[in-house]
Amino acid sequence: MEEAWLRSRLESGRSIESIAREVGKHPSTVVYWMAKHGLVSSHSALHAARGAIERGQLERLVEDGLTVEQIATALDRGHTTIRYWLKRHGLATKRARSLTEHVAGGDTLRFCRRHGFTPFVTTRDGHWRCKRCRVQAVSDRRRRVKQILLEEAGGACVLCGYDHYAGALQFHHVDPEAKAFALADGGLARSLERARAEAAKCILVCANCHAEIEAGVATIAPTGPCRSAT
Repeated sequence: MEEAWLRSRLESGRSIESIAREVGKHPSTVVYWMAKHGLVSSHSALHAARGAIERGQLERLVEDGLTVEQIATALDRGHTTIRYWLKRHGLATKRARSLTEHVAGGDTLRFCRRHGFTPFVTTRDGHWRCKRCRVQAVSDRRRRVKQILLEEAGGACVLCGYDHYAGALQFHHVDPEAKAFALADGGLARSLERARAEAAKCILVCANCHAEIEAGVATIAPTGPCRSAT
């Protein structure tokens, strides 16, 4: 669309919808050319003084299929402002509705940018979160906590010196009676302070040496390290 022609229509007070009908185009096309030419709708000034955006005005733009970005251009407002008033009026763009929740098999499914449509759960503060992202975050934190505990415990098996793979290193409680919880069974998901306190009751061994200790093939000296049983 030519800038001079579009400017004249806007300055005469024509709405985006009426201009779109005149040229037989979708309103989003008019918005595109407005943005390209740096033009704004004269109707946006009607609401600038008081800061509010009327529901009817937003509703028409939403029904025409405009995105948040296109609505912001049409009304000469920021994206955050548009999202605020959409939420305030209980409205959602067509794109948002296509990505939002639907229920199937008892699970609440929403769109995750990493995993696509997948089950979501609500957090303590009332926000939605992808279950798979949450599981991944917990796994990542457990690995970080374990790495801290491994480094503080010397980073190697006290019996054979193995230190090649963190996943093969385990914490063995020297005194089973003092054991509050197993670090391998969800213990790493607790606070770092509690995990450290529990790790202080343990010695660090590799999976093979741990199996030998449990089977009685290897024993633990009263003062600490493991030694082979004879």
